[in-house]
Amino acid sequence: MSEKNTAVEFVSYILQQICSNAGAIEVNAADDDRGTLITVTVATEDMGRLIGKDGQTISALRTLISILSARESVRYFLKVEDPQ
Repeated sequence: MSEKNTAVEFVSYILQQICSNAGAIEVNAADDDRGTLITVTVATEDMGRLIGKDGQTISALRTLISILSARESVRYFLKVEDPQ
């Protein structure tokens, strides 16, 4: 299993635990010159849960991603897309 798939599965698992509408979760990864960009989309009603009070939840998720980056020697970046 590639590192990118591991990171996508990890983020998907975390989001399924946080969000109430698991069917609306989309996690995609794309490589660019800086590293791998992981793009996350959740339902509108789950945005508050994902971001958390004062951004603590999304900050914690980004910290976990940075730990995974260091572990696998690959740079990951997390971006949250606005739900439409």
